[in-house]
Amino acid sequence: MTTAIDTNVIVALWDAEDTLHRPARAALDKAFDQGSLVISGTVYAELLAAPGRTEAFVDRFCEETRIEVEWELGERAWREVGRAFQSYSVRRRKQRATEPRRILADFLIGAHAMMSGYKLLTLDAGIYQTSFPKLQIATT
Repeated sequence: MTTAIDTNVIVALWDAEDTLHRPARAALDKAFDQGSLVISGTVYAELLAAPGRTEAFVDRFCEETRIEVEWELGERAWREVGRAFQSYSVRRRKQRATEPRRILADFLIGAHAMMSGYKLLTLDAGIYQTSFPKLQIATT
């Protein structure tokens, strides 16, 4: 099975001081043992966006860990992103903003995994379970 990786898992992996570093590493190892690993172009962009990171660094990491970057989403995924984000916005208004504000990138990551038939490895399963109920989710 192919596992798509959320940005937060890789960020925890890169920070040895993060309390989720070890669980993230174990979850990635388990996912690798079960099949291939991918990230969406959205995850790549989020990883690159941190100060001090370079394309060469992110590219080298992906190459060394055999994580493939999938750059394309396709029309069906973009439509799913819009529907999921719209539903989230309605829920958020009804709940009077009791949960953290989400950005569109979260929905791009979820839609990429779901539309591709991948399992999603994330440290933040709640938003994905609610927004993409058919998506198979792995957590640490």
